[in-house]
Amino acid sequence: MSSSPSSSEPVPASTEGPLGLISAMDTEFRGQIEGLLAMADRLSRQPLTADAMSQVRSIRAAGETLGRLADGARDLLLARSGGIALAPASHCLRDLMDTVLNRWTDSADEAGVAFLISYTGDRDLSAMVDAPRLIQVFDALIGNALRQTRRGSVEAILHARTDGETVHLEGLVRDTGAGPLGDGISLPLSLTQAIVHAMHGRVEAESNPGKGMTVSFRLSALRAGAVAAPVQERPLKGAPHVLVVDDNATNRMVAEALCEMFDCTSETAEDGEEAVEAASRGRFDLILMDIKMPRMDGIAATQAIRALRGPAGEVPIVALTANVDPDDARTYLAAGMCCVVEKPIKPDRLLQAINLALASPAAATGEDARTAAA
Repeated sequence: MSSSPSSSEPVPASTEGPLGLISAMDTEFRGQIEGLLAMADRLSRQPLTADAMSQVRSIRAAGETLGRLADGARDLLLARSGGIALAPASHCLRDLMDTVLNRWTDSADEAGVAFLISYTGDRDLSAMVDAPRLIQVFDALIGNALRQTRRGSVEAILHARTDGETVHLEGLVRDTGAGPLGDGISLPLSLTQAIVHAMHGRVEAESNPGKGMTVSFRLSALRAGAVAAPVQERPLKGAPHVLVVDDNATNRMVAEALCEMFDCTSETAEDGEEAVEAASRGRFDLILMDIKMPRMDGIAATQAIRALRGPAGEVPIVALTANVDPDDARTYLAAGMCCVVEKPIKPDRLLQAINLALASPAAATGEDARTAAA
């Protein structure tokens, strides 16, 4: 089951008071969740017994649930402080529901709940929707339904009907849980309402005859043309040797796990001074550099590495940071970095940046940096 699909839009970090505190907590919480998931991924690649592998899957499912809860709390805060940003794009609706199925099958099996999913409509129909946000709605409602249901069933449905250039969508999540309407659903239902209202839709919830409840939402979108095949990042050639520089042990572990996923080898450094010393030995193809570190920060370390003679001073350096606004990105590029990847790190963004850096580090521009961090 993949990680949460919600927007990477951060809680505004510059806000003072409670919002600023929640922003700091949000960043720290996400780092810990990523570390938990990275450890689970590493364990899953070890020779384990069937029982141990089942426990690893349970750990990963719990970590992903925590991630979705964090996403929900953050997005509710965003909605109340200025609204949830949407990014509509052409998306095949049947594929959207396939994604939902893949995300929740393991969790439903772990809970001993029958999970049913269906899509009714033109199998090739595409609409201009914010697919990650719609998936987030299903995540919130399915997760809540599973928490309320024991030895029963949860059903997720998406109906799509066209009317000229308009696509009318109706989504439903129905469970056979014993809890009364609204029991334990404040966050999921509030999140669903915030997202669907941002899409100019409406949400309804009602008790089922007998047990359980059904939450439904309705909205409309423009019809779109055929969805182009996604662009696949080319795999890395050879086995690049990477220096991971970060003062946070969890962040180092996450980056190392991703390097391993991309068939890279790696070493680590805990601050800028260690990074400069390691880089001076000239054995790295790439450096992943955190920005805020004690003793010597990432900008100063990059400048010191650029001052080294020979190939050691030319190694491409990718910034890893939560601060990726245009002014920050220009500062990193001016220091000698070639592109920027936003924290929490998304694997596809990191792979894109690594490919960019290794292909032509000297040619990377500010536009490249923004693309890698988008």
